[in-house]
Amino acid sequence: MQPRPLRTTVIGSYPFPAWLEQACQHLDAFGADDITEMQDDAVVCALHDQLAAGLDVVTDGEQTRLDFNLSFYGHLEGITLESASPRRWGPPAHDQRGKHHVSGELRAPHGLGVVEEFLRLERLYAAVGTHPSGHRPVLKASVPGPYTMSGRLLPNSDYPDRLALTEALLPIVRSELEALISIGCTEITVDEPSMSCYAHKEDPKVFVDIFNRTVEPVVGQCRLSTHLCFGNYKARAVGLRRYAPMFPAFLEFTLDEIHVEMASREFSEIAIIGEIAKHRDVAVGIVDVKSYYIETAKDIAERVRLCLQYAPSDRLSFAPDCGLSQTARWAARKKLTNMVTGVQMVRKELGV
Repeated sequence: MQPRPLRTTVIGSYPFPAWLEQACQHLDAFGADDITEMQDDAVVCALHDQLAAGLDVVTDGEQTRLDFNLSFYGHLEGITLESASPRRWGPPAHDQRGKHHVSGELRAPHGLGVVEEFLRLERLYAAVGTHPSGHRPVLKASVPGPYTMSGRLLPNSDYPDRLALTEALLPIVRSELEALISIGCTEITVDEPSMSCYAHKEDPKVFVDIFNRTVEPVVGQCRLSTHLCFGNYKARAVGLRRYAPMFPAFLEFTLDEIHVEMASREFSEIAIIGEIAKHRDVAVGIVDVKSYYIETAKDIAERVRLCLQYAPSDRLSFAPDCGLSQTARWAARKKLTNMVTGVQMVRKELGV
């Protein structure tokens, strides 16, 4: 059950401040201490916006990453990073992110960097954290799953296909999850959007096996969730936008909560949240991160009431459809604020 009925949460990423976008293009102009200061300042900005909105769960906004998962490749040994995007002009799309060559054994001897991110989040929250309701929000870490990470790597003779690459990455991700538990992290999202993007043409039971083996060491030691969406690079989807191919197989994921994208799909397949809620908690995406229509608090309240027709309040939480990194910060702030306000309206109606 949810720690708080109708809990408000986020997936992980948040828009970079404009100055950070600019600085990331000119990192050679800064010293190591300058960059550390910049990272701290960016996390403070993301924390400020989330706390001001009144969220029950907050993250560091992934402000120290270059991208949802691309930055993790910088921690891997055994790959040669692509030197330039394969397509640089024309309409934005996923083919503007190329693939890295595998040149040796895949290893991450110093981890994937998520532990350092979470320790920074804890430190900065302790220094600046305030919350309108007066209660302490949960601090959440977000880690890409091995199947999703494998999508940006090119198979070779040692790793002949995507599943072989996934198997090589699986213990690396598993070690990162164990390290997060060791420092006291109590809430972790393992992001596997590639599983939802390709479930229509792959065996979903294979994905369940991969996921469960990845999280096995931390099950029961934290609140564990996964995020299933259809892609959001440059606010573009990439997968077949249907959940039907994933279920009922994905109900066998060993976790506490499954997040599904609903707002951008006009709540198509909304009944699936009822099926999930019979087995797990369900986080519903009720804010469209691909649209610049700013959902009003009234809109949000109506969407929450719709979800309550299919799942009980103690099984439900609410979030944007996906991470907010591809949404302008001014819009992200308004969307989060209205999301929390709308959920609070329904909480008051229900007396929870």
